[in-house]
Amino acid sequence: MSAQPTITGNIIEDTTIAAGAPWSRVINKDEMMRIVDLEGKQAVDFLCWNAHDHEDRYAAADTMKINKTGIFLTTGTTFYSVRLTPLLTIVADSCGFHDTIGGCCSADLNKFRYDVDNQTGCRENFLSEIDKYGMGKRDISANVNFFMYVPVAENGDMDMGPSISKPGDYVDLRAESDVLAVISNCPQINNPVNDFNPTPVQVTVWNPSQ
Repeated sequence: MSAQPTITGNIIEDTTIAAGAPWSRVINKDEMMRIVDLEGKQAVDFLCWNAHDHEDRYAAADTMKINKTGIFLTTGTTFYSVRLTPLLTIVADSCGFHDTIGGCCSADLNKFRYDVDNQTGCRENFLSEIDKYGMGKRDISANVNFFMYVPVAENGDMDMGPSISKPGDYVDLRAESDVLAVISNCPQINNPVNDFNPTPVQVTVWNPSQ
């Protein structure tokens, strides 16, 4: 099991997100957030917005272009918004591989790809969670998939590969501005992104200066 560095400062929230469940909160500038894959091989779908302007949302394409680190996110990557507001920076990462091109699963995609009915996904989780903040379908953009492995071949082919994260793998993020962070702990069981077995993850938010 991967060991996480000791948290120093004032812990604001420390919670376990059940398999398939959503979560959200505002993370203030300079606060930290840690996401831990407790059992390994669990994808964590993630979206974020400027907490004071929800039209200023995470921009996957601009994040990749500005960081110049390719299509995968890891230590040193800063997440940018559509207005180029720096939102969050990955400051520590034991997995080293996070996707931002694969998008999120949904009931419609589950029906289209796997011919299963009434099986909700991360899109539905996002919608239920952002409704609390007065947002809806038009506010969802291409998302981050922490711990999710999306291999891309030399010819451009891609697929949802089996996760490579280990029990205890973690990612630490620092808020570069006040950010609304939303998680869907991915419920997908039709492809190997969660090893066909969704499991809980832990989220800790803290203020390192207190």
